[in-house]
Amino acid sequence: MQNDQDHGNKLNPAWDEKGLITAVLTDAKTGLLLMVAHMNKESFELSIATKEATFWSRSRKKIWRKGEESGHVMKIQEIRIDCDQDTLWLKVIPMGPACHTGAKSCFYRSVEDGHLVTIPKDKI
Repeated sequence: MQNDQDHGNKLNPAWDEKGLITAVLTDAKTGLLLMVAHMNKESFELSIATKEATFWSRSRKKIWRKGEESGHVMKIQEIRIDCDQDTLWLKVIPMGPACHTGAKSCFYRSVEDGHLVTIPKDKI
């Protein structure tokens, strides 16, 4: 049986019990996975209005615009939402490294045989 959440055109994000939704960010030009963060309703609406990725910091318990301190903002090119509207996909143009460590992507390490291995910068 089809329902509006899965097949309709009404935007109705499925916020979790904490009022959050997961957001996956990729580079709009290269497709590189940059980062994963969380949004609440306010940060989602700010992201739509400003076209700059804005999130809810679970650790700091406040809204934060990516790059507000570093200048490495994420300019939103497109926002997609999955079929059951519980995950967002932001295609962005990064204005610098995505990771607070200075790495291009937050996914700069791999797990190999149970060990953490840093991926060479030219392979990210």
